Amino acid sequence: MDLYYSDNIQDISRSELEHCCLHLLCSQGEGSLVYYDRCFHFRENDLLVLSHPDAVSNLALTPGTEGELFAANYKFLQNQLPANNYSIGGSISLYGNPVISLSDAQADCFLADIHRLRDRIDDSGHRFYRELMGSLCLTMMYDIFSFHSERDGGSASTERAGFIVNELMRLLAEGNSRTERSVGWYARQLNVSEKYLSSTVKRLTGHSVMSYIDRHTVPILKEYLDNPRHSLTQIADRMNFASLSYFSRYCKKHLGVTPTEYRSSLQPKS
Repeated sequence: MDLYYSDNIQDISRSELEHCCLHLLCSQGEGSLVYYDRCFHFRENDLLVLSHPDAVSNLALTPGTEGELFAANYKFLQNQLPANNYSIGGSISLYGNPVISLSDAQADCFLADIHRLRDRIDDSGHRFYRELMGSLCLTMMYDIFSFHSERDGGSASTERAGFIVNELMRLLAEGNSRTERSVGWYARQLNVSEKYLSSTVKRLTGHSVMSYIDRHTVPILKEYLDNPRHSLTQIADRMNFASLSYFSRYCKKHLGVTPTEYRSSLQPKS
């Protein structure tokens, strides 16, 4: 789990943050940056949500510009959210425009969120450190969802590409990834080619189709594993894994542990 707080805007360019989602609030001055080959300007009380900091270049700041940022491993943040959540649809517009202008009250709210994270970031000895930091991140993310929904009014793109992406999200929100986790299956449901679906989702959101499929699958997987009435073989069958060994590899990749190790972690320690 990678968590990082800084009051230096220049840290946005740190290479170790490339695999994180970065949240930056400008508290004074103004600046600009290029994100996925598009230039964006920001000023006081503007919040930037950058899911791919490695796509940022040409950061320019006026003298005296200040701000604070918080970054966290992207997968860690994803795993805090339920499968059907506002961030999935909102990611399309945030990719197109990562700048959210906040009111003074909203800016104070966001700073309070990241200051709580800052104040606990070194408590790695806490017995439930991961859960603690996850809950604080979740509070921050839901506040950002609220800010973002006010900016966009919940509107959705009506063009074909936007429609295809939103339909993919709908299929995933319905729980289809419990048994269907191939890009081809979703492309067939949407009557498009795999290539078109993959390129469209990447272009509009900055993420791959598989990342969204996995994002919806992991909470379903954890729900099954959290229920001791389901054996590992039953879970593998119900989730349509080709074999128990493939099921185990999937868990290891996305949960960091095997199914057996995950189950063991749920048992009270003597």
